[in-house]
Amino acid sequence: MKILLNLVLSSVAVFAAAYVLPGVTVDGVAPALVAAVALGVVNSVLRPLLLILTLPINILTLGLFTLVIIGGLVQLVSWMVPGFHVASFWWALVFAFALWLINIFFAPLKK
Repeated sequence: MKILLNLVLSSVAVFAAAYVLPGVTVDGVAPALVAAVALGVVNSVLRPLLLILTLPINILTLGLFTLVIIGGLVQLVSWMVPGFHVASFWWALVFAFALWLINIFFAPLKK
């Protein structure tokens, strides 16, 4: 039940962020659901691997290269999921920031 609730709240967060941001579009509820699942998988599998591989660059840039990784992962999900489109790298970063803000409000509901 908890996994289903997290999936629904993540889908709502993706849909809400896409509704607010003009550079991000979601063509319906199903692409928002698929994008939420894809973002979860990509963030849990690829992100730690990429952070380890780019550790020297991250140290040199004082952690700012992490933003490049996050934006690239959002664009990767945009490329993988039909019906979920991100206009540019900068919109991907803004979208990730918006998801972070929305998930702060959803955190008490996910417990």
